[in-house]
Amino acid sequence: MSEHKEQETVPQIARPRSRRARFGIAAVVTAVLLGVSYTLFAQRARANEIVVYKALECSCCEEWAKHMRGEGFRVTVHQLADVAPLKKKYGVPTSMYSCHTGLVRGYVIEGHVPADLVQRLLNERPAIVGLAVPGMPAGSPGMEGAQKDRYEVLAFTRSGERSVYAVR
Repeated sequence: MSEHKEQETVPQIARPRSRRARFGIAAVVTAVLLGVSYTLFAQRARANEIVVYKALECSCCEEWAKHMRGEGFRVTVHQLADVAPLKKKYGVPTSMYSCHTGLVRGYVIEGHVPADLVQRLLNERPAIVGLAVPGMPAGSPGMEGAQKDRYEVLAFTRSGERSVYAVR
């Protein structure tokens, strides 16, 4: 009497037999890797995009935009006849108003905030609305000249709390 054993079938991994099939798989893997690389590059590029709204008559805002570009930010500037409604919409306290307002990755940048502090903000991601340099202090980015005043960069929240983020 012969015993009949069922043979277990082990799934075999399909291996391409032709050079064309191997090339096709390599092309797909390369395309996926390039897609991932492009996505990461695009996310990094968007991470440094800042949209700036400025008053029509102000020229120092363009100088601040040049400062930001020089530090690797992609800056788009829009001129508005009245920037105050935008500042109010994004929660900038009136005591902190300056000549321009920037928006970057969910934060508000009011006035002549140095690029390194914007980058620090983006790296730390604190629970604040944004940073502000009230007024237009001499020596701040975009306000360079012979005089250099000491100034504070302030962090502010939606509830109106403020604190000193840095002193320059």
